[in-house]
Amino acid sequence: MRGAVALALLVAGCAAQAERPYTPREAASPAKTAARASPTAGPRTVAVGDGMRVRIEWPANPDPLLKVLTNYYLGTRKAVVTGVDRYSRDLEIDAEVQATEWIREFTDTDQSLRGVARLYDLRVSAARSKGAQIDMCVDESELRLISTRTGKAVTSQPDWTREPYHQAALAHRGDDGVWRIRALVSDDERCKR
Repeated sequence: MRGAVALALLVAGCAAQAERPYTPREAASPAKTAARASPTAGPRTVAVGDGMRVRIEWPANPDPLLKVLTNYYLGTRKAVVTGVDRYSRDLEIDAEVQATEWIREFTDTDQSLRGVARLYDLRVSAARSKGAQIDMCVDESELRLISTRTGKAVTSQPDWTREPYHQAALAHRGDDGVWRIRALVSDDERCKR
């Protein structure tokens, strides 16, 4: 008897509610989701490994897409400092090959980095629904190329440690909503300190 009463109450409760029409909700776009994790404006210093730090100068109201390029920079430098010979996070195949070749130039010659790098003038110069170009200036004049065997700076420091340079990433948003770097471009455009 109790079961019949409970069933009657359940049916009555369901019947009393008016059926609401189905209205589809728009799924949050990756940009909206990433906006919650947006970096805050102003300078931030990140340690990437033993003896190396990166100072990121975030612009006012930074676009969340900027993290695609800054995360790449931090990840590849961390790979060099820790002696890992590849980096593949949020990269498409061509960019992964490019990043891995760059990292192996260090690991194959027993070299690493020490000091402070600076990322500034970060901007999204072009954006579409599935593609974007992200740009930044990189100043590595306070970095030193070191021998991992001796821990000392190598005698002949590379050119890229002398003058700031422009770094760009062509990014693509996959069907899963994740932005990945498709290609990396360093050009002759020089950045001002």
